Amino acid sequence: MLEICRAESETDLQGILDLQIKNLPQNISPEEKSEQGFVRVEHNLELLRLLNTIEAHIIAKDGNSVAAYFLAMTKKSRNDVPMLVPMFHQFDKLTYKGKSVSEYNYMVVGQVCVGKNYRGIGLFASCFEAYRNAFEKDYDFAITEISVSNPRSIKAHQKVGFEIIHTFQDEYETWVIVVCDWNKK
Repeated sequence: MLEICRAESETDLQGILDLQIKNLPQNISPEEKSEQGFVRVEHNLELLRLLNTIEAHIIAKDGNSVAAYFLAMTKKSRNDVPMLVPMFHQFDKLTYKGKSVSEYNYMVVGQVCVGKNYRGIGLFASCFEAYRNAFEKDYDFAITEISVSNPRSIKAHQKVGFEIIHTFQDEYETWVIVVCDWNKK
């Protein structure tokens, strides 16, 4: 029986890290990376703990194991993950609905991962619904960037209501920035 909740304990945070490490590009085959997706940023317990004190991450638990997670990030944590600082700079350059993205109070989907044994059962959508319910009262929308080499992730985000608002290339790869406007049901 899966339980979707906020990350509350060190065990929850360690469960996120355990799932994350299994899905980093260097730990999966090229075929799995292209077919199943991957996560790019590797966190540590201290950083996850810090982010979780600002806004708690959403997780799906199967007993004591983390089956899926949606990391929660806000503008307050824009400098806490060095690899993601350029993402926030991209956000600052964009407009959404005629207004600079930086003027909004937005929620960043810091990273999403669904464990291999839990894919294809709607867990991404269920976790995002919990994410949305947790944050839509206090934030204008959810935003994130996704590598175009991760089409499974792009499709999963679009399926729950994210729309591509920008595409750009950095020195490594091409990215899309996606937004899920809480006001669009």
